Amino acid sequence: MSAGSSGSARGEPVTDAANGGLSRRSLVAGIAAAALLRPSAPRAALGSSAAARLPETPLVVDFAARGRSLGVAGGSIRTLIAKARDVRYLSVYGYTRLVGYDADLVLRPDVLEGYDEDGGRFTFRLRKGHRWSDGHPFTTEDFRYYWEDVANDRELSPGGPPDFLLVDGKPPQVEILDEVTLRYLWERPNPRFLPALAAPRDPLIYRPAHYLKPFHPRHAGREEAEAAAKAQKLRGWAALHNRLDDNYDLANPDCPTLQAWRPRTAGPATRFVFERNPCYHRVDPQGTQLPYLDGILMDVTASGLLTAKTNAGEADLMFRGLMMSDIPSLKEGERAHGYRTNLWPIARGSEIALYPNLTTLDPAWRALNRDRRYRWALSLAIDRRTLNNTLLFGLGTEGNDTVVPESPLFSPELRTLYAIYDPDEAGRLLDAAGLNRRDASGIRLMADGRPVEVVVESDGEAAMVLDGLLLIAEFWREVGIRLVVKPQERTNLRRRSLAGLTVMVAAQGLDLAVPTAIMPPTGLSPAQPDHYAWPRWSLNLETRGRSGEPCDVAEVERLIALNRDWNGTDDAGRQGEIWREMLRNHVENQWVIGTVAGALQPVVTAGHLVNLPERALYSWEPTAMIGVQRLDEVFWDQASERRAEAR
Repeated sequence: MSAGSSGSARGEPVTDAANGGLSRRSLVAGIAAAALLRPSAPRAALGSSAAARLPETPLVVDFAARGRSLGVAGGSIRTLIAKARDVRYLSVYGYTRLVGYDADLVLRPDVLEGYDEDGGRFTFRLRKGHRWSDGHPFTTEDFRYYWEDVANDRELSPGGPPDFLLVDGKPPQVEILDEVTLRYLWERPNPRFLPALAAPRDPLIYRPAHYLKPFHPRHAGREEAEAAAKAQKLRGWAALHNRLDDNYDLANPDCPTLQAWRPRTAGPATRFVFERNPCYHRVDPQGTQLPYLDGILMDVTASGLLTAKTNAGEADLMFRGLMMSDIPSLKEGERAHGYRTNLWPIARGSEIALYPNLTTLDPAWRALNRDRRYRWALSLAIDRRTLNNTLLFGLGTEGNDTVVPESPLFSPELRTLYAIYDPDEAGRLLDAAGLNRRDASGIRLMADGRPVEVVVESDGEAAMVLDGLLLIAEFWREVGIRLVVKPQERTNLRRRSLAGLTVMVAAQGLDLAVPTAIMPPTGLSPAQPDHYAWPRWSLNLETRGRSGEPCDVAEVERLIALNRDWNGTDDAGRQGEIWREMLRNHVENQWVIGTVAGALQPVVTAGHLVNLPERALYSWEPTAMIGVQRLDEVFWDQASERRAEAR
């Protein structure tokens, strides 16, 4: 089934009921979508016009090394999104970066032709002749514009340059050597720099200067820039500049991009059309310019209907918004609608993790949460086998919140230490922690006489977390601990956490669970914000002592020191040692109590869509969902489709 032959994907315009007919915007979007979906002849392998649009040295993708098939250009794919803002995720899984990870998580040049790294000195070489999607040259002026006119403009960036560009609080010296060569220099190594450029959300340290300069006072004059903002009924030039500067959100079709597909639809809309970037820098081994697909169509539908519509064959590629619990329903629709449901392991430390708040303001709970015997006991009291069978069909991995086996930093021992089911030992540890008295209902009593009633707060957005808490409540009840679930809106939960009002939080575990040594140890120390186990220590570090409170637990102070050591070296061997010590510190102290990992992510593809693997790791970081698998190499296998139709 190709998009070109599917009646449901022809892009019929949407009726504007309020106007009693077709809105102009819907009509234009429908015509564009229909044009993209028409079967087209394969593009010639870089004829003269295509060659003019390519860099002098395009990125030639090694298909053979990755077992990929040479493709045929043309056609489009349909996918579904729950809200219009979700179009921005195409900039995540489209995954075009200055440097990016390949499928083996090796960092390689992408948009850059190459780079040299020497301590705190990074020299970037651009591809000569590379162009933005509108045909304008992509040069070091686009980097200069970002650095001088965006990152260091107080109206556009009140907080100054982003943190990964600072070493010891100091920004780099940026040298523009020529049109295709630039250099970033720090006094010390900056090992965060390249991984940040490969992140799921591109930090975009360049901007389309030719497009944005007419709206910047430094280039257009303040009076003209403010007048342009006023004409759009905005408060000032910075608001207009931010609206137009749209390489991540993909809401401005006029903004040039380097991504594989550029937006063609301005919201509000129910269908968003993306068309191939005619100046994209990658080619296949035979010289055919990528992406193979001419377009991507994103249809907005209610989140509760994503699975049903996928099951009905209304998407050619679908993953975000689907869950493991949807697999049986998706499998049922495969034969009737000609799609495949591939199951990709989710690389996450734990699907359900418990975060005792070591910085809670309640003194009795603070003392209890800081008692390692109490945390050990809570872990040993969890029957992870039952959780696995109930929530993950028995297919998950039981144990701590740590990295997955595909990571070179994985240690089998760290998965199971203090993570077996031993309620007797849990009871002994609770007694030793001073919780040896009980009330009439069998619930243990704290030193001040209050029952040990643990209020576990959650953002309520992950259904598996809430389902798991109901089971954990039963396990803990057997050792004399009462668990009370308190769902919260995410923003309010973060606010309460930073204020020290939470006692324990339930959330998903380690996001960066398939790291290599060169990736920053995110989530392993208070040096990273938004960690529910020590939010006020994180706040203190983030604000350089202005808020929160300083860490006063030696084992966590060690984590802070290790994180500082990692930031101070570009020696991958030493970075690996730091990672391993931090991971062991976490497990031995049970700062985060993990349960089960290894959920499966359904990745649904139309039957004749080629070049996505049947199995691969799925994560936000570092794989950018499906990003490292290179969506630009996916194509419609028309010969296979014709054979299927003939049968």
